[in-house]
Amino acid sequence: MTPRRLAGIGAFTLASALLLSACGSSGSDDSDSAATGDDAAAGTGIVSVSSGEPQNPLTPGMTNEVYGGLVVKNIYSGLVYYDADGAIQNEVAESIESEDNKTWTITLQDGWTFSDGTPVTASSFVDAWKYTANLENAQNQQYFFNGFEGFSFEENSDIAVEATDDLTITAELSVPSADFPLWLGYSAFYPLPESFFENPDSFNEEPVGNGPYVIDSWTHDQEISLVPNESYEGPRTPANGGLDLVAYTEEDTAYNDLLGGNLDVLPNVPSSAFATFEDELGDRAVNQPAALIQVVNVPEWLPEFQGEAGVMRRQAISLSIDRDTITEQLYSGSRTPAKDFTSPVIDGYSEDIPGSEVLTYDPEQAKELWDEAESMDPIGDYTLNIASNADSDHQDWIDAVCTTIRQDLEIGCEFAPYTTFDEFLDARDNGKVEGLFRGGWQADWPSMSNFLGPIYGTGAGSNDAQYSSEAFDAKLAEAAAAPDTDTATTLYKEAQEILFADLPGIPLWYQNATGGYSENVENVAFGWDSDPILYQISKQ
Repeated sequence: MTPRRLAGIGAFTLASALLLSACGSSGSDDSDSAATGDDAAAGTGIVSVSSGEPQNPLTPGMTNEVYGGLVVKNIYSGLVYYDADGAIQNEVAESIESEDNKTWTITLQDGWTFSDGTPVTASSFVDAWKYTANLENAQNQQYFFNGFEGFSFEENSDIAVEATDDLTITAELSVPSADFPLWLGYSAFYPLPESFFENPDSFNEEPVGNGPYVIDSWTHDQEISLVPNESYEGPRTPANGGLDLVAYTEEDTAYNDLLGGNLDVLPNVPSSAFATFEDELGDRAVNQPAALIQVVNVPEWLPEFQGEAGVMRRQAISLSIDRDTITEQLYSGSRTPAKDFTSPVIDGYSEDIPGSEVLTYDPEQAKELWDEAESMDPIGDYTLNIASNADSDHQDWIDAVCTTIRQDLEIGCEFAPYTTFDEFLDARDNGKVEGLFRGGWQADWPSMSNFLGPIYGTGAGSNDAQYSSEAFDAKLAEAAAAPDTDTATTLYKEAQEILFADLPGIPLWYQNATGGYSENVENVAFGWDSDPILYQISKQ
């Protein structure tokens, strides 16, 4: 099945955000929820889900990868949450209001508690945000607070957010941002109980949240078991008796377990099954557009990719990747060749950004650029390494990419494997990866800004290649302060022109949400961000 473009999702999402910023929302319409309110049948079956070992403690400030993220979004509740289409719905928030998009007043609903019985107050959010924003706490999600007045990457911040009473938060942004309510559904903005600040190390192993589930047990590298939070009274009421998030090291094994009825939900179909999974699973197969992009990152510290010759080598590599053939032959159409740095499901996506022609396969131009770089700054006999984890199915596409790189550029090209995902992430974060490395981005919230700032902004938490451009940072700031959506979209496209000139990352393709589920479960849906919506799944 060829991925479909859902142009309406982005527009619908932004429209919802602007509506909320103007007058607040009265809560979820629960259009995507199969079990909420009076209909929330107390299911008892445990739903098993393919997952992996989280890299970091399961706290809002530290978790920024998919395995930990799936847990965090189910054990915490934010001010808002995203429904299946990416629109925001109130969860803890009663209203989110502003007259100028710069100074915001957030009112909480009364009566929310953490699973340890302590109340969720305005301070629960304010203290968590200030902790994450502070440099000395070394939180992965620090970057997401750079829009607040008082934020600093250079020293401890005193961001302008205050609890004026138990149920009211005031926040001052550095520049007006109409999409501020969209930010608040992301995990970086979840609350923390007082017990975290008393002993963060102890909390990290036994996190206390306010979401629809609590952790029942965590056997590292094997399984995390979640059970419904008895004190949760929000709109995401679990329709099952709990979740077993199983840490698989082989995606083929997970898929075979699904086919055998030994696994209920598979969020990611292995490439070996792309050609067959829709026939094998029938109406239990999931193949839909999602806010996901795959790239190859170019570390700024590699000398061969610096300067004018370095940019030519980046362009040559990009031009030597045959995205059309790889997505069709390897992924059977479940990937779409990239045309920009965002996603087709995001409002503002464009296939015509100046400089994007570097994403079109052109072996002759690629060879000319590589040779010109060699004459300018020779590196001689060279083998390009592309690093990734080996516990997922990334070797197939890396091998395919390397085949044309070797052929077209007449250099070496090899897959550089790490045994597990967390080992790969640790090596990457410590700057020990030699060569290019794969990168994937699952949007935190549905907007162009989220595909650009967190990945390529100077000092951003997911700027793993350590790219820095004053011109790009300035363009992002200008876009964030734009008076309307159309102006912001134009500026974000101009920011992408800078990326296409520098190529800190080489876009490959957009990834569909490809998954499946067993005959033992019902009400399975995958969201705009490709994650299964676990709380609404019921077990037969």
